Amino acid sequence: MRRVKLDRIDLRILRDLQDNGRMTNVELAKRAGISAPPCLRRVRALEEGGFIRGYHADVAAEPLGYEVMFLALVGLDSQNDSVLRAFEQEVEGWPEVRECHMMRGPHDFALKLVARNTAHENELTQKLTAAPHVSTVLTLQVIRSAIDRPGVPIDAESAPLDAEEMDEV
Repeated sequence: MRRVKLDRIDLRILRDLQDNGRMTNVELAKRAGISAPPCLRRVRALEEGGFIRGYHADVAAEPLGYEVMFLALVGLDSQNDSVLRAFEQEVEGWPEVRECHMMRGPHDFALKLVARNTAHENELTQKLTAAPHVSTVLTLQVIRSAIDRPGVPIDAESAPLDAEEMDEV
């Protein structure tokens, strides 16, 4: 990205796209208080700078037959970097694994998985337990999710406008 420091307009664009990635550039520009061409340039710069990693649809699991979500805390028998990376590569190939996080603490990884039903959850747990270098697996079935927000909190209002931005507005 050309600018390292994000201004209020950049943050507003990020917040609005995070809330609704299908928003038109015209609507996005209107919300940001700028015209469409500079808005599109800013979006492209945010993409190129790695602030926007991509766009996706938030697909509901249950209508597609995935009625169970569970978390798995996984301990490995070694924390050697090659073992850790091999585990990440192993579970990357499992479509039911929706998130994989290496952790500090009593477990090496936390996984978020989806399953069609409890029997499928048990199959996945057994597969996970049998994976190379796995020494412990603790699973926690999700009963309900009260909050499921993508991304990060973005407070666009606290960022000041600078002189360059004032020219673009």
